Amino acid sequence: MAPQALLSPLHQADGSATYSANGYSVIGAVNGPVEVSRRDELPEEAAIEVNVRPAAGVGGPRERHLESLIQSTLRHIILTRAHPRTLIQVTLQVTSLPEEESSVGDGSGFSFSSLPVLPPLLTTATLALLSASIPLSTTLSATLVAITAAGKIKCAPTAAELVRASAKVSSLHVFAFSVGRALLLAESEGDFEFGAWESACEVAEDACCKSVEGMEVDGEVENGQEFLRGVVEGKVGREMRWRTAA
Repeated sequence: MAPQALLSPLHQADGSATYSANGYSVIGAVNGPVEVSRRDELPEEAAIEVNVRPAAGVGGPRERHLESLIQSTLRHIILTRAHPRTLIQVTLQVTSLPEEESSVGDGSGFSFSSLPVLPPLLTTATLALLSASIPLSTTLSATLVAITAAGKIKCAPTAAELVRASAKVSSLHVFAFSVGRALLLAESEGDFEFGAWESACEVAEDACCKSVEGMEVDGEVENGQEFLRGVVEGKVGREMRWRTAA
């Protein structure tokens, strides 16, 4: 199923977005710049607070780790110096998980890895920041890449594929790139060699930043930046219909 997104579904937040892909659904809200406590105040830039809430139960170490990764990544694209001594709050609620992840309870393989949900969280956060008109230096696009023990690369694998191939998948990787192809995030789990990591990074860069033609990669690859642009252009087009309705 193709990714789906919606901007500004929440009316009580400064900005919000929903995003669904590969069985994961996330809703995000952004508030800011708002007043920050003296303890968290930064004299020359805005502080960024990220809260990740799981689909069920309360957050634990997994969510705290995701929050740290997302915060450090968003700091690369938010123009924090435009609003010093303020706070930008990003709240991300996972609303649904793939059936395979919800039903597998033994934690075997990569079935309970925190990496598959990271690209949807990053994409939702980026869309919510755009919805809130937070000044950004660029946008980001993220994707998941799996490498099998045989060296085969799978871009954006689904949860079902990961469960079926859990014995064959040797490592998982999440990469995030800016529009200018700058690498903003590289997070990996498993066993891999540097050469395989470089190949996975190249595949992820193409998936995030350009259309891929003629590349021998297992799995469909989608241009993440074009998807973001299409979502924003669609929202602007709907809001400007009144100008052409007359």
